Amino acid sequence: MITLYHCDAARSFRPLWMLEEMGLPYELKMLPFPPRVFAKEYLALNPLGTIPFMVDGETKMTESSGICHYLGIKHGPTPLMVGPEDPAYGAFVNWMYFSDATLTFPQTLVLRYTQLEPEERRNPQVAGDYAKWFLGRLRAVEAATANAEALCAGRFTAADIVIGYALRLADTIGLAKDFGPNVAAYWARLQQRDGFKRAVAAEQQAGVEQNVAPRVRA
Repeated sequence: MITLYHCDAARSFRPLWMLEEMGLPYELKMLPFPPRVFAKEYLALNPLGTIPFMVDGETKMTESSGICHYLGIKHGPTPLMVGPEDPAYGAFVNWMYFSDATLTFPQTLVLRYTQLEPEERRNPQVAGDYAKWFLGRLRAVEAATANAEALCAGRFTAADIVIGYALRLADTIGLAKDFGPNVAAYWARLQQRDGFKRAVAAEQQAGVEQNVAPRVRA
């Protein structure tokens, strides 16, 4: 049984969504955010104190996009993956890395300096600068979705899951209002997927059952 440690609306939503799209059995363990502060016993399992943390037998992983890639290969085959024989393979891999290194990173600074830091340490200038950084990088998604329903390979893949989470985070912290028209339409389509809806429902149900309050939205 796969075990996924998750916080409401955190990067661990990527593997949660992947699990639901693949129909794999899993156990979801909810933690308050950030777990290294509010669930210090979690450090015994994951010394980084970060989310996600996935356990699959002897395999333990902490990188959200990497977990999605692992699940697709280890528990596939699945049309969510794009193989090296496919002309879209390079684009697929690029989107998988782009999702965190380019899109999610600046948003974490927006989140930190608008919500997570104590009031006296919050910094609107830093938050504003990194919001602009994120929206600038989002131009790549705007271009890719101008004439396509998905990012690559002519179908919904794990690339759409990992990029889709970055859009969900942007929505959570108040940046969705600045999406371009193509990104806005793409994000709306992603939210209509049954796998996305099941992941959101699983997140909410587990939070209630395990008595973990959801994060405050922007």
